[in-house]
Amino acid sequence: MAAAQGAGSGSAGPPGPPGSAPGHGSSSTAVAVWEWQDEFGRWRPYRGNVCSYIEQVIQASQQKGRRSGSGLVSSIPLGHADPALAPYVIDIPSLTQFRQDTGTMRAVRRHVFPGDSAAGQGIVWEWQNDEGGWSPYEMNVCVFLEQAHATNHQRVDLGPLGYNYEVDFVALVQTNKTTRFRRSVQRRLDAPYPVTTSTTPLHTGVGCSCQQCWPNSGTGPITTRYRHSVTNFPNSSTTHQVPGRTASVSSSNVGFVPYNKPALTGARSTPRLNAQNTLVLAQTGSLSAALAAPNGVSAQSLPVKMPKPSRLNQALAATPTEPESVVKKYLEELKSAPADEDCMICMEKLSSPSGYSDSCQSSTIRPEAVGHLRNCQHSFHMLCMLAMYSNGNKDGSLQCPSCKTIYGEKTGTQPKGKMEISTFPQSLPGHKDCGTIRIVYHISRGIQGPEHPNPGMPYTARGFPRYCYLPDNEKGRKVLELLKVAWRRRLIFTVGTSNTTGESNTVVWNEIHHKTEMDSNLSGHGYPDPNYLDNVLAELAAQGVTEDCLGQ
Repeated sequence: MAAAQGAGSGSAGPPGPPGSAPGHGSSSTAVAVWEWQDEFGRWRPYRGNVCSYIEQVIQASQQKGRRSGSGLVSSIPLGHADPALAPYVIDIPSLTQFRQDTGTMRAVRRHVFPGDSAAGQGIVWEWQNDEGGWSPYEMNVCVFLEQAHATNHQRVDLGPLGYNYEVDFVALVQTNKTTRFRRSVQRRLDAPYPVTTSTTPLHTGVGCSCQQCWPNSGTGPITTRYRHSVTNFPNSSTTHQVPGRTASVSSSNVGFVPYNKPALTGARSTPRLNAQNTLVLAQTGSLSAALAAPNGVSAQSLPVKMPKPSRLNQALAATPTEPESVVKKYLEELKSAPADEDCMICMEKLSSPSGYSDSCQSSTIRPEAVGHLRNCQHSFHMLCMLAMYSNGNKDGSLQCPSCKTIYGEKTGTQPKGKMEISTFPQSLPGHKDCGTIRIVYHISRGIQGPEHPNPGMPYTARGFPRYCYLPDNEKGRKVLELLKVAWRRRLIFTVGTSNTTGESNTVVWNEIHHKTEMDSNLSGHGYPDPNYLDNVLAELAAQGVTEDCLGQ
């Protein structure tokens, strides 16, 4: 989200919340809104049709439980509501969204709003992001803005909600109260959120001290004028990395739909540094080594020929591993299935045949066969694991949908490109005792391969080269070495749909977050950030990239 301090000549509205006193309403009608928490701690609403599906599944589960005495549904795959969300599953007991292909987990929550609020009317307020697309405010902000708009305020301060912006309803802009940077806003009519009979207090848009409100600290999606820029060059831009939220409910049944590789949004970068030399990592089977110069800037790199093809290149050149063989390699078939346990993939009882017995055929795996993964011991229908593997990379690896344990060496679908590395003496905020590592990623447009969503079709590569920064200290260099491994395994980017611009068949980030600006961390993409290195190490580990990979 971007900023808003009042621009426009009209009189401003009161600095506090408009309309009635803040708190919880008493309307007889209420709607439920489900939101997920992004990497900056901000809550992002799912669209109305997705929330309707989640509510439908829970209600159906409650009714079934009352009839049969069974427990509440534990997992809700979102692909039935929106094909773009096929990789995502909500785990109800832990209120967590789990992305099955990367293992990324994010918190989710359910808020209840009055039926006559913006949520109940399907009104969404959005801000224009750096790529020209529109991103929704979190729902309590939408409710707040709509209430102010309905009461004829010309301008409103979002400070009470924890945002450093003001919104001008006359000019339809939001302005950052610190930087004075302005962005457009818009009011859009979307599908209303689902009506609920929940008796929880109604949330009216302004945070209070109740249990429903306190988890939202509301730091707000604060962005700066020139992102990803060392010295604030024009034309830099970024996007928030959020899952796509489109389409309509396609099924009332609960189940996981095997998916193509999904996407995160990309980010544009345009700064240039005069650092000489770059260490180049191209996906061509060769590496380049850099020699440090006395002035602290990297010297000219020297190519190093590898004595034999890397394991990744061997994997890419080889015929894909037989899916049945991979499943049998990592799952041990059980003699008897657990009686009361569900398969997390198809949501059928493990004592019943796989829910994919009609769509996934195998001559060696029976529909009723159940196996557990050899290390973590989690159990699934073996045919369900076969369906999941067959709709992925087919790289010879499996990832447990339950605990994210990776079996084998996971590789991705990143297109061909080049990774350049250089150093320079300037320090990053929060790391004054060392210089800076700069990473530059180069990927060009091309034609999708068999591992991509639309083989044979062109893909675009917006915003390249992309510039990223690490502190040149021990932990920063460790992250760098692991990023090299992730690059060689094709895990840093993928081809998919930009969730900000909506463009499909384009190169996007793939769940390993990078710092794309050196300072001004209001956006969350720069420094200082004392937790970043630990966080990115955890994200790399979720992709199977750990210290054990170094030296291989």
